Amino acid sequence: MDESDKDKFDRDLTIWPTVNGFLEALAKRYWGPLRKKVEADPRLRGSVTGFLVNFKEIAVYVGRTHIAIEYLGSELFDEMPDGINMNVKCFDLIDDKGNLLEKIIGFGSDSTVDFELKMPTFSQDYIWPTNRGHDKLYELGWNFAAQESIISLNAPKPVLEPGHFCRIVNGRFFDANDAGLITRHIKWLDALPISIEDRDDDYYNIKLNLGPLNKLVEHDADYRYPLPTEYKYRKLPIINRFIEIWGNRENRETKITSFIAQDENKFLITMRFGAADAHSELTCEWQSESKPPIKPDFFVVQPNGFADIVEFKLPYISSKGVVGELNRESFASWLNSYISQTRVYASYFDDPNNRRWFENRYGFSVLKPRRWLVVGRRSDFTPQMWREIASDYRDLEIMNFDDLVDGVSIQFYK
Repeated sequence: MDESDKDKFDRDLTIWPTVNGFLEALAKRYWGPLRKKVEADPRLRGSVTGFLVNFKEIAVYVGRTHIAIEYLGSELFDEMPDGINMNVKCFDLIDDKGNLLEKIIGFGSDSTVDFELKMPTFSQDYIWPTNRGHDKLYELGWNFAAQESIISLNAPKPVLEPGHFCRIVNGRFFDANDAGLITRHIKWLDALPISIEDRDDDYYNIKLNLGPLNKLVEHDADYRYPLPTEYKYRKLPIINRFIEIWGNRENRETKITSFIAQDENKFLITMRFGAADAHSELTCEWQSESKPPIKPDFFVVQPNGFADIVEFKLPYISSKGVVGELNRESFASWLNSYISQTRVYASYFDDPNNRRWFENRYGFSVLKPRRWLVVGRRSDFTPQMWREIASDYRDLEIMNFDDLVDGVSIQFYK
């Protein structure tokens, strides 16, 4: 790689010469031959793993026993790019005496067993939760049967065996803390064994054998990344990804809604609300009054062509949703403020000028919309009391995240 390209790389300058040499050798021994094979056989373009030939970002980890490369980006092949152009993040972990794989994953084991789990040469669809992570997944209703996988329970510490090549494909690792679920997805990681000789305090002599990767060119060109093909098994893992996002308290509303807004994820609300389509964050400008525009999270368009409104808040609430003495219960002020926000949405569409402007701009109608507010967890509310209070509000339904997920999931098992 040319010196002029170095500004594209996020790197630790002390380890950059090693990483640069590694990448140049990788381009010659692995990436180049792999691309030539795909270019020569158009059949492979429909099946080859996308980020192996059209990668935009990789991460390189240099440890004491291995140098590992993690591929980031799309699993699907788009088009063959001109040359090799990518962002590189590199991490110097040579002086770190800890477990390299745990450093890459981002958290360690809390297993009660006192031995290590040596990772095999090849692992696909491996799920490794800490005990904390497993308990959180169970609490959130994560579907362990959503995809074919190998799951470790009370799993010992995973390690890379010195002197041995290791590849992890579609590995998922879970932990939990006070903020909720912690998720780490490794789409593809190749760890090549290295040997290091300390020359002095500032320099190392690193020996690396790219033979294992060079031998895998034929295999990797024909390999199909493990993406579900049947509709049901394409969607169930997405439900799990959705749970992983809202299961972490540090993720804000915008991360939740932006995930749902992706075309492949819209079924999370279209199936739950019986809609034909969903549109996110459409700007609604007032036509008869001078007010700031409003922007509901989602419009879910029913088969009759009219849309309802879905607004998302956070699943974790810091105070009670229902307050008051017996027989005088009401929603708490924080919840009433959310309801008031959706009431503004309804009032916007009471004005025929607004409705006409909206339909002309977006192509569907909104009239007396039902408003759905998704907030909290099932355990936050007593169902009977909740329904009794909610019935006092016109065209308003309040749903928790657990009921949203269950309402979608159950339709795949009918």
